[in-house]
Amino acid sequence: MDNETETEVLLSNEQEEPLLPRSMVISLYLGYFLARWGARTWEFSVALYMIYLWPNSLFLTAMYGAVESGSTAIFGPIIGQMIDGMSYVKVLRLWLVTQNLSFIVAGGAVIALLLVPDLKSQNFPVFATLVVLTNLSGAIGVLSTLAGTILIERDWVVVMSEGHSPDVLTRMNSVVRGIDLSSKLLSPVITGLIISFISLEASAVTFAAWATITVWIEYWLFISVYNGVPAILQSDERRSLRSSSQTDIAPEYYVPLLTDEDTQSRNGNMRILERIFESSFVGAWRNYLNQEIVLPGVALALLFFTVLSFGTLMTATLEWKGIPTYIIGIGRGISAGVGLTATVVYPLLLSRLSPLRTGLWSFWSQWTCLLVCVGSIWVEKEKIASYMLMAGVAASRLGLWMFDLAVIQQMQDLVPESDRCVVGGVQNSLQAALDLMANLLGIIVSNPKDFWILTLISFATVSLAGVLYTVHLYRIRKHLFHLEKIPLLNNFFLRNHST
Repeated sequence: MDNETETEVLLSNEQEEPLLPRSMVISLYLGYFLARWGARTWEFSVALYMIYLWPNSLFLTAMYGAVESGSTAIFGPIIGQMIDGMSYVKVLRLWLVTQNLSFIVAGGAVIALLLVPDLKSQNFPVFATLVVLTNLSGAIGVLSTLAGTILIERDWVVVMSEGHSPDVLTRMNSVVRGIDLSSKLLSPVITGLIISFISLEASAVTFAAWATITVWIEYWLFISVYNGVPAILQSDERRSLRSSSQTDIAPEYYVPLLTDEDTQSRNGNMRILERIFESSFVGAWRNYLNQEIVLPGVALALLFFTVLSFGTLMTATLEWKGIPTYIIGIGRGISAGVGLTATVVYPLLLSRLSPLRTGLWSFWSQWTCLLVCVGSIWVEKEKIASYMLMAGVAASRLGLWMFDLAVIQQMQDLVPESDRCVVGGVQNSLQAALDLMANLLGIIVSNPKDFWILTLISFATVSLAGVLYTVHLYRIRKHLFHLEKIPLLNNFFLRNHST
């Protein structure tokens, strides 16, 4: 009898941790890879298209970046709340159809612009219309990509790892980030080769064809995951219940604060302010600011106020300086490859340190590498300065992506399930707002010769982010380092303690 009881206990303990079907995990990773490949390809290519259409100026490049990041900054929190109130299947359809359709339109507009090189001088209204269409469709594509990022990175990964050891979430975070960085590594290299050895037009056609074909594969893969993982189905049911309960309860809690006479006497400006304060946008920000992870989130967002990355402004500047397109693509690939190692190093660090302290070491290692970029300003030979800039940015990606992983894991651990999508939307909105500021700065300082000004401002912003994160860690832990654990100082502490 005792043996039977022991067997039942062992079986029940084994059943407490649900199995993750390997095929479903692979389907999730593969679908995410296809989606991220298209987004990363557009991110790299659009800067080259814009600098080609308007040579010797960063204006078009910075304008596109401003439209893209501005739309994300404005609509990011709303998208987070909208996702939180929708079923997973509806989110998938909205994300995949809107993203790929937008990229097809953007690719088509770019093809039309490239096929008529003198369109700007021959028919400026048509040129301007196609540029606006490219900007708007690209921005909509990036907004829908945000919906997918929130769904997969902030929700599904957490839901699938529930009931398992923390190492499962760490590994899944690392793999998902690795997929994104692999896309960032390979897509610029392939796009750069197509542009250098075939044509810009061929790269735009390839991009539009990719978006047309992959949308169906992505949807099939993600629907397979949705139907094949019970935890996701259960989470979707909880979302539906939470959404319906909020709808039912809302009228019961509505109590007019003012009588009709009072309301009529209030001036119109106050009523407008009240409506703004009660809006979902402001509510999402209030939710975010009340979270424990607000300072790490702000520090991560500040890293988007920079040109020290292989983004549109730096890519266009390197192109202007005469660096071959395929070299820029390879440099961006190497940068992503260095970042990819973060997905391997991060779990190793996490086995010895907490996510909080891992973020500290990761951040300041990134900051140290960026000193090379600052040093390149004073190098007279432009080619050497350009390669120093690329090398400093590439080397800093290890620390940057480990810091990104550390902050994301802190958010996953500390943000309640009911707030996950909303907080993720606001975080992406904040990041986009700072990216918008960087692009606006690029519009103001649009001469590629003055890129050094943008470099210094970017480095100062990164330094501010480091200070904020360090203050947060000190506030939580009441110290920065375990000095007694450093071998050279260990004997010193022992001697002082004995005396």
